[in-house]
Amino acid sequence: MIRAIVLAAGKGTRMKSARPKVLHEICGRPMIWYVIRALRAAGIEEILVVVNDELQEQLARLRVDSVLQSPQLGTGHAVRVALEQLEPRAGRIVVACGDMPLVTEEIFRSMAGSLDGDSQGAAMSLMTVRMPLPSYFGRIVRRGTAVERIVEVRDATSEQLAIEEMNAGIYAFDERRLREAVTHLRHDNAQSEYYLTDAVEYFVKSGDRVAPVVAPDPLHVLGINDRVELAQARREMNARLCAQHMRDGVTIVDPQTTYLEPELEIGSDTVIYPNTTIGRLSTAGCACVIGPNTRLSHAKLGDRTIVRESVIVDSTLGSDVTVGPYAHLRGKTVLDDGVHVGNFVEIKKSKLARGVKVSHLSYLGDAAIGAQTNVGAGTITCNFDGVKKNQTTIGRDVSIGSNTSLVAPITIGDGALTGAGSVVTKDVAPGERVVGNPARPLPKK
Repeated sequence: MIRAIVLAAGKGTRMKSARPKVLHEICGRPMIWYVIRALRAAGIEEILVVVNDELQEQLARLRVDSVLQSPQLGTGHAVRVALEQLEPRAGRIVVACGDMPLVTEEIFRSMAGSLDGDSQGAAMSLMTVRMPLPSYFGRIVRRGTAVERIVEVRDATSEQLAIEEMNAGIYAFDERRLREAVTHLRHDNAQSEYYLTDAVEYFVKSGDRVAPVVAPDPLHVLGINDRVELAQARREMNARLCAQHMRDGVTIVDPQTTYLEPELEIGSDTVIYPNTTIGRLSTAGCACVIGPNTRLSHAKLGDRTIVRESVIVDSTLGSDVTVGPYAHLRGKTVLDDGVHVGNFVEIKKSKLARGVKVSHLSYLGDAAIGAQTNVGAGTITCNFDGVKKNQTTIGRDVSIGSNTSLVAPITIGDGALTGAGSVVTKDVAPGERVVGNPARPLPKK
């Protein structure tokens, strides 16, 4: 049995923020989300997060158990609080920090298995890393090749501060030995806190070995302490996400100016041009063209759809749709296959059926438009009467003339036509032609 304790109760004062540190976002997710995801991917399902008062309520949406550490008396105290919450059992416990979003599932899998089959009596393993100086990381003090203790920066001598091997902040323990060790931790240090790192010295004095595990890359164990490191982690995570999609058959013209989030679905042979942001569980089919200068947020695109220099939010587009440049779709808009939306068009909470064309300078809000209808340049649906939003319904094969104003609620029947500049205030019958302000039917020939 392998469990995990995630330390997330620190105040993160160097972030200089009212938001708890571990909830600062990296590529659209709180940094602690990545830690929890990596633990679960490594096969560790029982996870307990140690939190402070500010974090406790906000963490519920991550669907993970938590325990309050109040007051915050250091990492050793945090682990003791967590162990009091957990029912004792035989097995391993991995301890990680909630501010290390770049840690991989491979690292957690390595730590979880680092004590298995150890023949030299290791009660604890820890991950070490070589980092450029200066650094806030605690220093690894060795005697020969054996780890002897960890010295925190505030307690380190000038000689110890010159050590390049540092504590990465990820540990694995035999649970029974960890429960024993935390009762022996003391707080006679510069911060008057109980350091979990003092468990190393406790085990060494007890005759147990502490097994070091070397981090494969310093970036993987980067702890976020300020917004400079936050930006560094964001760049690295975004590069990983772009690389993953490129290996899956997506062309990203410039990964450095393409901004992605986790859990996106992007089909093969799709091309993403520079200055494009795709987030909030958006999906795109195969052979789409997205960008440049485009933002998709909770957007769904079918196959072969083109979106250029536009914003698509909370909307669904079918296949063979073209949008842009400079269009804005929002509010659960739905475009069926083959729809064309041109430049400077805004569509809100509307459904456009197959083959509809809205080519220029139009606003459609709260509208339902039938197949093959053409909406002329400058058309607007006047959907707000000062109290509520009203519906506009336009049938099939309708021709809406340029600069038409449709005053909702209103229905335009199949095959109808409005003349350029019309202000339509009453329903239009199927096949009828109306012109003027207010619009009136043309005489039938």
